[in-house]
Amino acid sequence: MKADTIVYEKKGGVARLAVLNEGRLAELDTFDENTAVEGNVYLGRIVHKLELANGRTAFKVNIGDGTDAFLSAWEPDLKEVNMSEGQTVVAQVSQEKHADKGAKLTRNIQIVGTTVVYRPFKMGVEVSSKITDKDKINEYRRAVLNNVQGQEGWAVRTSAVEFDLSTVQEEMVKLRGIYENIRIKARSANAPALLYTRENPIYEYIRRYGSDVKVVVNNHNLENEVKDFMDVAAEFQAEPFEKYGLEDQIVEALEKSISLTSGGRIHVEQTMACVTVDVDSGSIKEGDRINEVNIEAAHEIARQIRLKNLSGKIIIDFAGGKEYHFMRPVMDTLETDLADDPCKAKVLGLSKAGNIEILRQRRRPSIFDIYTEECPTCQGTGRVEK
Repeated sequence: MKADTIVYEKKGGVARLAVLNEGRLAELDTFDENTAVEGNVYLGRIVHKLELANGRTAFKVNIGDGTDAFLSAWEPDLKEVNMSEGQTVVAQVSQEKHADKGAKLTRNIQIVGTTVVYRPFKMGVEVSSKITDKDKINEYRRAVLNNVQGQEGWAVRTSAVEFDLSTVQEEMVKLRGIYENIRIKARSANAPALLYTRENPIYEYIRRYGSDVKVVVNNHNLENEVKDFMDVAAEFQAEPFEKYGLEDQIVEALEKSISLTSGGRIHVEQTMACVTVDVDSGSIKEGDRINEVNIEAAHEIARQIRLKNLSGKIIIDFAGGKEYHFMRPVMDTLETDLADDPCKAKVLGLSKAGNIEILRQRRRPSIFDIYTEECPTCQGTGRVEK
């Protein structure tokens, strides 16, 4: 996805981050310092042990977030743990709370940097699959391997090739130090306690969209820090969301129905079980024109998925015939537009009912979860008694 501007505005303990392309809102994120943000590390206290299916166990963990978090006893690459109520555990938020569900935690902590990711519980060195130059892959893998200390793991990020090897090695020392500081804090802290706060998310967005993106912030200190980060162009605006007309665009993004230039419409409904999307061709009945509506709808749906941060199971009912040869170009469009999605949206294919299904990682709340709440009159149905 293309982007030319990142707008960051923080007021009180709440920060909002918007990604724009030619003035149009493409992504929106909100971060509240009072909630457990993805990437934060906590010393939590076990409050309840859960018995799951297939003999698995899990725990409800108090991390001071207001809602008990969920931690599975079993995780890939780690030994299954058997803890009791009252014990403490160091864990990282892998998925933020949404609706009435608490955050999800992992013991498999990762500290993310600009060039590498430190993974103290996973052995070996992996290199981003987006780096295609084999010489670069070997060069950076060797550089990291030569600086590994004991049993630890690393992942080389795509952005690493933009920096020299000395910068990568310096960051390895920095990230290793961050994790050591987490361990030191955990030994003396009283649970629940915050041990590590992830870096300002603005840097992750800059890495994602490249140093050519323009950054607008409402804090002079952050402006100077951003300018030093990958030589990014940054400027100060006291009210950047107002300047770029983002409040009106956010209201528009909360709409469940979206008009298409072809004359059709898209209807999006977020439920507890899944997200459903319906494509309505309106008065258009001709086969070729319906295909055009579906292709336009596919582009817009990919945009809406990222804009609204829709996740989990996404089921799409396109207009017209549901035969595979009609839907293949539509699926190709969705796959192309979602190829660089950081939440790894995967187009699963065409169901027997003729719907296209997408599975997308749920990491942060959707725009509906952030800006709206369930109606106390209709309990979220959108309908009231006659």
